[in-house]
Amino acid sequence: MAAEALAKVATSNHLIEGDVIYFAHGVWLRDLARAEVARTPEEADDLLRRARAFPHETVGVELVDVALEAGVPRPVHFREAFRTRGPSNYFHGKQADHV
Repeated sequence: MAAEALAKVATSNHLIEGDVIYFAHGVWLRDLARAEVARTPEEADDLLRRARAFPHETVGVELVDVALEAGVPRPVHFREAFRTRGPSNYFHGKQADHV
């Protein structure tokens, strides 16, 4: 089945934990599939405005493109697909030698 037209979701990182989070009707979630989807530029503007109302919880709020597959948002850009697999906040290489 072909994907529907591109839409937008609001994403950020949790201020304290660093996890990737997605905005959905007044709360931040760690599951992209449950994110609130904006389908028009007006909805996207409103979504971003509401998502930015939580500066004490988030850092770097932005809108990203998603494809809707059976109504479920899926990342379209490599960066966003990679972010859904996180977090990668553990030590690697030289940093791991000192833990």
